[in-house]
Formats: sequence, structure tokens, C-alpha cells
Amino acid sequence: MKTTTELLNVREAAEQRRSIRAYEPGPVPAEDLAEILRVTALAPSAFNLQPWRFVVVEDAEIKQRLSGAAYNQRQVGGAPAVLVLYTDMRDALARVDEVLHPGMDAVQRAGAREGVLRRFAAMDDAQREAWGAEQGHIALGFLLLAAESHGYQTSTMAGFDGEAVKTLLGLPEHVRVLALVAIGRGVEEGFPHHRHPVERIARVA
Repeated sequence: MKTTTELLNVREAAEQRRSIRAYEPGPVPAEDLAEILRVTALAPSAFNLQPWRFVVVEDAEIKQRLSGAAYNQRQVGGAPAVLVLYTDMRDALARVDEVLHPGMDAVQRAGAREGVLRRFAAMDDAQREAWGAEQGHIALGFLLLAAESHGYQTSTMAGFDGEAVKTLLGLPEHVRVLALVAIGRGVEEGFPHHRHPVERIARVA
């Protein structure tokens, strides 16, 4: 494994990554978490809406309560940090001007803004959040590779009570919690990859 000062490239991170559920004690440095999230935020999204949001949970008591909401999966309480990924389309659409590219002129910006808002006008919150969740999973993939490239291991969890997580963290009722991601320095090997070959999943048309 390369040191944290020698980052893994995308191929190396993808090949090396495993789901790891046991971690070294001690916190993940704030600057490392910030850099991992900065890289994660480079993920693409339709209309550049970037509806993903994160809560970094490091407090031991909150992690213990979060573990209960995640059906007592051991990595929640045992990891130095747990990243809670959720999407908030209501917030994303309220801030649509922030995601319009500064290279646009005034006419282009006005047209882009109108087009985005029109796209979601007929949807209710649940429909908008379902759309946002599709975008959020792109950020999740970036997060896993960014963490691995920086020398940290992760475990992604979809098994949790989303309503309990929202209540615990004070998140708005309308948002969609997509994943809990335990992160830290792994102390176990994890299972090696067992994936379909390319020929099984892709074809030329």
C-alpha cells in the first residue's frame, strides 16, 4: 500500500478498495476528510445541481446512536468517522443560481435557470428526491475512490432506518439518506474482488 503522501491513481484505488469493517483507533485528520470531500464534490451531476450533502459524524455518543439506526453494524461505532450522505433537492433548487457556470452571460444564465426550474416544477418532493438520489450515487462512487486514494478504507452501508438517521442528525424530513460510509485506517484485509468480467457486463452495438 502506498503512503498517504503518495496518492493512488484511480485504477490503483479501484483495484485496491475493499469493504473494510475494522479500523485503527484515532481520528481521521480534519484536513484529510476535507480533501476527500473536496475531491468527492468534483463528481458530475445533471444540470450541475450537486444535490448531495454530507454529515461527518465523529462524536462517540452520536456514532453509538447512529449504530442503533443502522441495525448495530459494528463498523458504525468502530470507525473513527462515519460520513452520512444524503440529497436535498429542495435546497439545491433554492440555490440554483450558485451552480450556473460563471462563464455564462446574463441571457444564458436566465435561460439555464428557467430550464432547470421548469424541469422540476411538476414534481413533488418525493419525485425530486428520487431524482436527486440518482445523482447522489455518482458522488458516492467518487467518495469511495477518493478515500482509498488517500490511504483510507471504507464500508458503505445501505442498511439503516433513514427516518431515524434524519431525526438523530436533525435533517429535514424531505431529504433522502442514501448511504452511511464508515472511514478509517483498515486493520483487516477484506475479501478480494469477485466481479463479472467485462465480457459479461458490456457489449458493442
